[in-house]
Amino acid sequence: MGRAKLFQDRRDAGRRLAQLLSGYRGEAPIVLGLPRGGVEVAYEVARALGAPLDVWIVRKLGAPGQPELGVGAIAEGGEVYIDRHLVALLGITEAELAEIAAQQAAEVERRVRRFRGDRPMPPVEGRTVIVVDDGIATGGTVRAALRDLRKRSPRRLVLATPVAAPSSLSSLCREVDGVACVEEDPSLQAIGAYYEDFSQTSDDEVALLLAEARRELPRPPEGSERPLCVQAGTAALPGDLAIPERAVGLVIFAHGSGSSRRSPRNRSVAEALWRWGLATLLFDLLTEDEEAEDRRSAPLRFDVELLARRLVGATDWALARPELRHLGVGYFGASTGAAAALMAAAARPRVVGAVVSRGGRPDLAGAALPRVRAPTLLIVGSADTAVLELNHEALDRLAGPRRLAVVPSATHLFEEPGALAAVARLAGEWFAHHLSPRGHEARA
Repeated sequence: MGRAKLFQDRRDAGRRLAQLLSGYRGEAPIVLGLPRGGVEVAYEVARALGAPLDVWIVRKLGAPGQPELGVGAIAEGGEVYIDRHLVALLGITEAELAEIAAQQAAEVERRVRRFRGDRPMPPVEGRTVIVVDDGIATGGTVRAALRDLRKRSPRRLVLATPVAAPSSLSSLCREVDGVACVEEDPSLQAIGAYYEDFSQTSDDEVALLLAEARRELPRPPEGSERPLCVQAGTAALPGDLAIPERAVGLVIFAHGSGSSRRSPRNRSVAEALWRWGLATLLFDLLTEDEEAEDRRSAPLRFDVELLARRLVGATDWALARPELRHLGVGYFGASTGAAAALMAAAARPRVVGAVVSRGGRPDLAGAALPRVRAPTLLIVGSADTAVLELNHEALDRLAGPRRLAVVPSATHLFEEPGALAAVARLAGEWFAHHLSPRGHEARA
């Protein structure tokens, strides 16, 4: 009599596995699937936890003439695991091993390009990382992935799989901080024996699941962005606040010259940040009377000291609210608003956890630049040559972690196809990484 199947398919296994991982929801984890089959399982786990989904590419090193017999594995970060006992037993030479590793390294690169495109590696430092595969027999491939990820300093590294051999799982426990497994079977030989449908997952299916997961990340329910009055010092300023479920941080926007909280570019970025689990606050930096005066002679839009004071006041107001006080704070500044954001970050070094500038004028922050401790990302279009040069100069003056990201062919307003989407992706990754719970605790 044959073994009863535990799972209908990988998606069913993922839903079962997600129940064991529900306790990690509050840690704002990132879920990494091992392609190809592991991504189907990971998709359901990420969906249940409201977590971002990505891949970590790892390839088995098959024995010469027996490609299904794994003698090691290579991961996308360069980690190579070799089962030396098995290599010696099979009499595999170092030259043969090197040739196999080179072939699989090329396949790793191909899959990275196929599944991730121009997106960088997922930011795992300081995060709870859940690594998911569709089953573990010997554990060689997943071991390479775990060791690769451990080098990148995750806060917690968790291994999750629907089914595994107990001996392999016991060995892998030394590589991780936690394990979740639906079924451990000492007699496990073929993982497919536990699935009704264990058909091969295609590259196209993996790419589709990753794209779908990015669209499904937590965002405020329709209509939940609410207008309110932001009290910044003595100024009462209109604003819009949106808080997605299980928010991991708050991004406060500082708009640029002559703009307002209704800026379509900033609002587009804000909507993208919701899908990263980030709350957003967009507010007008000037009162109605000040805006009327500014429209006549533009004396205030370049008063970055005034704008910075308003931003500091709005930050203090936000952190006094019960629903926001537990969140790490980041600033997204555009044009002159970027200078105000940097000045405000220098004024609140223990509060502000990250700054992103879009086509900004960080040079206008002047003497405040060397006092900015918050990790700062400057985003500039390659065709915005004058502003690009100013950002290069400002980058050298910043004291904290910093990076300059150049969007190819983009001009100052990022109006070219795909340019603003690139800004939103860069900003989301930067804030999600630096406004993690761990980062917030370190600044408290």
